[in-house]
Amino acid sequence: MLSKEALSDIAKAVDVVRRGGIILYPTDTIWGIGCDASNPAAVERVFHIKQRADSKALICLVGGEGMIPFYSDAVPDVAYDLIEFAERPLTLILDGARNLASALIAEDGSVGLRVTKEEFSRTLCQRCKRAIVSTSANISGQPAPAAFGDIAPEIIDAVDYVCTSRRDEKGNGKPSTIIKITASSEIKIIRQ
Repeated sequence: MLSKEALSDIAKAVDVVRRGGIILYPTDTIWGIGCDASNPAAVERVFHIKQRADSKALICLVGGEGMIPFYSDAVPDVAYDLIEFAERPLTLILDGARNLASALIAEDGSVGLRVTKEEFSRTLCQRCKRAIVSTSANISGQPAPAAFGDIAPEIIDAVDYVCTSRRDEKGNGKPSTIIKITASSEIKIIRQ
């Protein structure tokens, strides 16, 4: 159960996201830079902060399986099985992306979505009532920070709100598994 401090932190982050701002927040994998995934201007700012080409799509976190069909119109049943039985964080690349800023949709029309099971980021997504961009808190091409203390000052200074929760944790710096699933249920492991 989240503490009062964590819930207050989430409330502040939700307010910033809803107003089109950028947050730095702990996720189920590593610290992430995030924003409302349906806000094109906010998504563009995330690409600018990361100094990343917008041809490289970013993934999005959602707070529950029920949100997935809102962002993909091609979700085969096997996707839900993979989510249920995943032992570590799992990002699914699904066809038929929709209701997202266009920069988050890959050239083939797919989107990367992850149902976060970690309490802080799950609650954040649920309270925002939308997908949240989740990209590592680093300049593109540099190592992903394993803990809050590893995040470069220029990243911290570039966002509108830095979450206070979980700053003292030492993460393993390990990103999610990524699996692409087509509408016809073909499965391809992108990253283990």
